Amino acid sequence: MRPISWKKRFKIWLYNFYPPYIGAGIRIKKIAKDLTSFEVEMKLSFYNQNYVGVHFGGSLYSMCDPFFMLILLETLGSDYIVWDKIGSMSFIKPGKGKVKARFFIPEEEIQRIKTEIEVKRKGEFHFTTNVLDESNSVVATLDKTIYIRKRGKLPIQNV
Repeated sequence: MRPISWKKRFKIWLYNFYPPYIGAGIRIKKIAKDLTSFEVEMKLSFYNQNYVGVHFGGSLYSMCDPFFMLILLETLGSDYIVWDKIGSMSFIKPGKGKVKARFFIPEEEIQRIKTEIEVKRKGEFHFTTNVLDESNSVVATLDKTIYIRKRGKLPIQNV
């Protein structure tokens, strides 16, 4: 993977000032130079906890929502349309203190996706990551399905 310009990385780092992220206390801590990996964290505070004093599920999901799509948008380039299609989060245990998540798509997987899209013109791809607490225990699991297709008209299929 080629490194992405510092301007583009800076633009993504500015997500730290996106109002829902500020409101929930979500911080992007690391961005890989080639944009294939992000590390995000959120500290528990009065403005992102639920009624029983643990991380609000909506904030946990918000913390995870855009990153697989961002990785694919930036690494595949403008020849592809990339959309979040399905997202779900399974909550395993209460999130207390600081929680973190890492989003990573290896170069081999990106190349496999490109190859599949070249053949099929479109596809849905599944990605998973865990939200971890300070002791690296799983708090929640995120599952995302991303729709990708090659730009341009799809061929007409005989039914």
